[in-house]
Amino acid sequence: QVQLVESGGGSVMAGGSLSLSCAASGVTIGNLYYMGWFRQAPGKEREAVGAMSRLGRATYGHAMKDRVTISQDLGKSSLVLQMDNLKPEDSAMYFCAAERSYSLSFNPLDGDHYDYWGQGTQVAVSS
Repeated sequence: QVQLVESGGGSVMAGGSLSLSCAASGVTIGNLYYMGWFRQAPGKEREAVGAMSRLGRATYGHAMKDRVTISQDLGKSSLVLQMDNLKPEDSAMYFCAAERSYSLSFNPLDGDHYDYWGQGTQVAVSS
């Protein structure tokens, strides 16, 4: 069973940076087809931050595209989300997701395509 645990959230001033980590257990991330980061603010729809394939190919959503970097930490079986120049509108719960199986129609920025989810980590950005 794949389990995902996010960490690294917290409070930061606008313009600051945070690094979120998603640790996978029950599987090594090299055996996951894709892992992704999504976020959801109260009263808003979930949106994609970005995703990375098992081969290390990153795809970014529009919301934070120029301010985030996704990377793999294979030693810790983790996916890392580095967020820079944070804005108050980035305040949200950030979730990690994973998908084990290949699919020709898989969309890495569509949360409905992922089978496994973490509990989320809260990010609050103040002005």
